[in-house]
Amino acid sequence: MLYSVVWKNNSVLLIDQTRLPNEYAVVEIHRSEDMAEAIRTMIVRGAPAIGVAAAYGMYLGAREIETSDRTEFLQQLEKVAQLLRSTRPTAVNLFWAIGRMMQTAYETLGTIAEIQQILLETAQTINAEDIKTCQAIGDHGLAALPKTPEKLTILTHCNTGALATAGYGTALGVVRSAWREERLTRVFADETRPRLQGAKLTAWECVQEGIPVTVITDSMAAHCMKQGLIDAVIVGADRIAANGDTANKIGTYSLAIVSQKHNIPFFVAAPLSTIDFVLAEGSQIPIEERNPAEIYQIGDTILTPSGADFYNPAFDVTPAELITAIITENGAFAPGELIKAQTIH
Repeated sequence: MLYSVVWKNNSVLLIDQTRLPNEYAVVEIHRSEDMAEAIRTMIVRGAPAIGVAAAYGMYLGAREIETSDRTEFLQQLEKVAQLLRSTRPTAVNLFWAIGRMMQTAYETLGTIAEIQQILLETAQTINAEDIKTCQAIGDHGLAALPKTPEKLTILTHCNTGALATAGYGTALGVVRSAWREERLTRVFADETRPRLQGAKLTAWECVQEGIPVTVITDSMAAHCMKQGLIDAVIVGADRIAANGDTANKIGTYSLAIVSQKHNIPFFVAAPLSTIDFVLAEGSQIPIEERNPAEIYQIGDTILTPSGADFYNPAFDVTPAELITAIITENGAFAPGELIKAQTIH
C-alpha cells in the first residue's frame, strides 16, 4: 500500500505528486513554511491527505516556536495555523485538521515541550485514523454498489486513492474493495483536466496494483455511458455542505448530469471530516481559482494563442439531487440524510 504522508526521523515524507507518473520521488519536510508550500503547489494533494499534512505542519510549526510562555506560544501557533489555512481554500479537511490541532494545544496543560509532544501524537492519530476511515469507506461503498452486473465497470474522476489520503483512498478505496472481492472488471479514469490527476495519478495507482484501467478524456464520459460501458460512477469530495451539495474537482458536476441522463448511479465517497455542517448548501462553498498556466501550458509547451483570456476554477459543486448516495466511514447515506452519519458509532 502507498502512503502519501509519512512521519519518519523527525520529519514528514511526502510523495511528490507533481513528478508522477514518470518519476517517483519523496520530499522531506522539516518546517511549517515548507509544508505550506508543498500543499499550495500540490506536491501533496487530495482533501484527506492535505488534512494529515496540515496536522504535521502544525506540529512542525509548534516545534519551531522558541518560548517558555504559554500565551506567547499559542499566539505564534495561531500564526502557523493561519499560514496553513491560506494554502487551499476549498478542502475542508485542511481546516478541520488545523482546528483539531489548535484545540489540542489550548486544552493541553503542562510545559511547552509537553504541548509540542501532544501535538505530534495528535497528528499521528489523525494520520492513523484516516487510513482506518478510508478502509471503512471502501467496505461501505462495496455494500452500496449495484448488485448487477456481478462484475462492474466503474468510472472515476480526479485522484481519490492512496495518494489523495493517508492510504487506501476514498472513491478509489471503494474500487480497491471491489477489486479485492472480485466485483470489479475495470476502472475508467477521466484524465481530469487541467492538471490531469486521473491520467497521471489514478492510472498510476491502478497499474501499481494490477487493476485494469482505461484512461479517457473528460469529454468522453457521456459517450462511454451511452455505449453501455459504465455501471457506476464514484468520485471523491473536497467539501460537502449539510444538504449534500458536494464540491469536487472541476468536471464532477457535468459527470453527475450525464450519469443521471443515462440512469447510472453516482456516488460520492468521503470521510465525515469532509462534511461541513456549518454550510447549509453548496453555493456557500468557496471555490479556489488556480493559475491560468494550468490551462494554457503543459510542461514547456504553450497550447493557446497570445491574447486569450482564461478562467480556471479548481472545483465545481454538484447538487445533492444528482447524487445517489454519499459513502462515509459510518455507511452510505442519501444526501439529505447526512445528519444520520454523525450519530452512528
